[in-house]
Amino acid sequence: MAGNTHVVVIGGGYAGVMAANRLTLRDDVTVTLVNPRPDLVHRVRLHQLVGGSDGAVIAYQDVLAERVRPVVDTVTRIDAAERRVTLAADGTLDYDYLIYAVGSGSAEPSVPGAAGFAYPIATLEEARRLRPALDAAPATATVTVVGAGPTGIETAAELAEAGRTVTLVCGGVLGPYLHARGRRPVAKRLAELGVTVLDGSGAKVTAVTRDAVRLADGRELPSGVTVWTVGFRVPDLAARSGLSTDAVGRLLTDETLTSVDDARVVAAGDAAAPSGLPLRMSCLNAMPLGARAADTVLSRLAGEQPQNLRQSFYAQCVSLGRSAGVYQFADRSDAAVWLHIGGGLGARVKELVCRGIPEHLAEEAHKPGSFSLHRIPGGAAKRGRLLRAGRAQAPAAADRTA
Repeated sequence: MAGNTHVVVIGGGYAGVMAANRLTLRDDVTVTLVNPRPDLVHRVRLHQLVGGSDGAVIAYQDVLAERVRPVVDTVTRIDAAERRVTLAADGTLDYDYLIYAVGSGSAEPSVPGAAGFAYPIATLEEARRLRPALDAAPATATVTVVGAGPTGIETAAELAEAGRTVTLVCGGVLGPYLHARGRRPVAKRLAELGVTVLDGSGAKVTAVTRDAVRLADGRELPSGVTVWTVGFRVPDLAARSGLSTDAVGRLLTDETLTSVDDARVVAAGDAAAPSGLPLRMSCLNAMPLGARAADTVLSRLAGEQPQNLRQSFYAQCVSLGRSAGVYQFADRSDAAVWLHIGGGLGARVKELVCRGIPEHLAEEAHKPGSFSLHRIPGGAAKRGRLLRAGRAQAPAAADRTA
């Protein structure tokens, strides 16, 4: 492509910033990053914001390349045919390529009363709304955390370590992603912090009121503040713009992260569904996906065939307050294995991960092309088998429902 190429990146999270920085590898590429906030939300520290030990934001000037133009606004529509996006506050932007990295937020709760009386914490604004509610509640009031995934576990531990009385309602298994061996140190640490853990099918929440949580087995738990950490959703921008999405709204792409509808639209992060088999929503996947999306655009500008997605390393780290944690390893299907690092060493590994995210982004800003996690050999063969298995199962499922 002759002349200057303008790439618009929608979303300034881990994936969007990584993609924007990497695109500056070429001098003939102009990059505009559109994001509704003036700072990067350090999402893996939102539970620390709630607990009062971190602000969970990073200035873009510390992680964004100087050649990337940040625009604080919200994209309301993508016109793929005209290669143009409409902004909520300031007109439109034309593009040659678009990287769709809008991220994810809290799922709308279906449990009666949860939307009105519980506090989600998947976004910066939600976490900031929770802080004054906690400050206003009596010190002796029970804080009920609903959901026993990483966010729920981390929030419960953080608040308990800060002196709050905490009940963690699992609605099933504590830490469902974790291996059974990895759950043991989590349960032990929560017990040490005084967290009451309610698990099993009877611990599913059926209703939330202003001062209580009701469970499927009939129990009613007094709750001064209820924190909701169940489920994530992606913005509906792609669907509203007429682009193909999966059932939950992620942009459908091929294995190069290119939209199935338009070769000039590339997805990254939580809102991408490559081949209908999306990766787990996580920071571990966000930055490699951002780098891969940028590489797809750069390859096309160079007249080369973009490489397919591959992810060869999976893990999940969970902090248990400031002095303990669990780093859970997984196989190439992202299924937890027996190996994990716990205790104080687990906390130090988690902190290294949290510090490493902005360091990776800053390094890419100063030296575009330096990030290489998405290029580690392996992973492609395993993903290929998963895709083939999915395609084989689809006709069988159709036959059963015909």
